[in-house]
Amino acid sequence: MALQGPIPVTFDMVFPHGCYVVGEVEQVKDFDSSTNGRFVQARDKQTGELVWQVAVMDADPTLKPAQKTVAVKILAPVQPVPPAPTAGLPFTPVEFDGVTVTPYVNQAGRLAYSIRVREMRAPRSGGGRAAAQAKDAA
Repeated sequence: MALQGPIPVTFDMVFPHGCYVVGEVEQVKDFDSSTNGRFVQARDKQTGELVWQVAVMDADPTLKPAQKTVAVKILAPVQPVPPAPTAGLPFTPVEFDGVTVTPYVNQAGRLAYSIRVREMRAPRSGGGRAAAQAKDAA
């Protein structure tokens, strides 16, 4: 089969309504290499890059509250910095580049997706599917 490993997708495919940073950027623990008292940060199996994660809130109004917050894993040599907060907003809007999803079956036996990205940045003004949808609605 041609599809093996992470599946490349666009930010707009995963978050068509946008998303917001709602947590701190944290190191992801390598559970196999870490021991009691010794933390080892996870590395991506394909690239060898360090793995970080940040909690984001999906702005899709149709999602149930329990589905709104997801962890996005960021592959980067140093800790990524979220965009600067936007005045007047309670959460910081964010977009990601180099997005991939990896499907898996979670502990409840349901299909889930691991989201990995290469870069975190402030949203581009006037671009993307969410902006086009907002224009169409106006």
